[in-house]
Amino acid sequence: MIDFLVVHWHMNPDIIHVGGFVLRWYSVLFLAGFVLGWFIFKGFLKREGLPLSLLDPLLFTLLIATIVGARLGHCIFYQPDYYFGSWKGFWEIFMPWKGGLASHGGTIAIILAMWWYARHYGRKYDFDLLWMLDHLCIPVCFAGMFIRLGNLCNSEIYGDVTSLPWGFIFDLRGETLPKHPTQLYEALSYLILGLVLMGLYKYRLPKLRRGTLLGIFFIVLFGMRFLIEFIKEPQVGFEENMVLNMGQILSIPFILAGICLIIYSFRWGKPAMVEHSQKHKAEPTHYAKSLK
Repeated sequence: MIDFLVVHWHMNPDIIHVGGFVLRWYSVLFLAGFVLGWFIFKGFLKREGLPLSLLDPLLFTLLIATIVGARLGHCIFYQPDYYFGSWKGFWEIFMPWKGGLASHGGTIAIILAMWWYARHYGRKYDFDLLWMLDHLCIPVCFAGMFIRLGNLCNSEIYGDVTSLPWGFIFDLRGETLPKHPTQLYEALSYLILGLVLMGLYKYRLPKLRRGTLLGIFFIVLFGMRFLIEFIKEPQVGFEENMVLNMGQILSIPFILAGICLIIYSFRWGKPAMVEHSQKHKAEPTHYAKSLK
């Protein structure tokens, strides 16, 4: 429902209830990000002559790393007293539906998982961790967009009171004043970043150096996250009196890493496009063929 200068937001976060099972929009959008990422990465492998059999283990590795890392990130960075202060809290670490997920924890876990993946498969197909992350950061932008839209469906992670004409009143949270829809701000910034990186990959790949795309990704994504956090409501109580909240503090190392990656890529970076022997080029797996 839209009134003058505000949007009354009361979307039901649940899609269906079947017995004790509840399917939520957040879950559907979360999985949609992985499905879209699968098809984007499939295009990367085809363009650079790598076998599509690499896709299935990549998808499962990313799915596990994202859920585990994001859950642990929330528990460690935002509510360590609760989750590590009692057995009840500790067991809830393994119940992500009862708490939050933190993107910074997910990012760290994905980097570690891709380090393992590059060591396991990269030696055979001549790619390394930096090549993986350069390519992976593009679908991650679109997955991040879907996740923030899921947050909007849940009426969570929104901003401070605003007088701007697109302010949202989150009725399901008992709000009566319009708030910044920071979920949409982040979703839009991730979408634009993903399109820019995709354009660079499509039209400038032969001239790109390894680490450039990842550096841009870190600087822009976490830079936007840093700025948007200024108008977000505190996520946990201890953030209320902080000059910079936890999300901003955790974003700073990634921004600095992005700057270092840009410098490294221009001075010492290998070609962004994988260099491999034609003998590594393989036919798609049966599973991959079935999804064409």
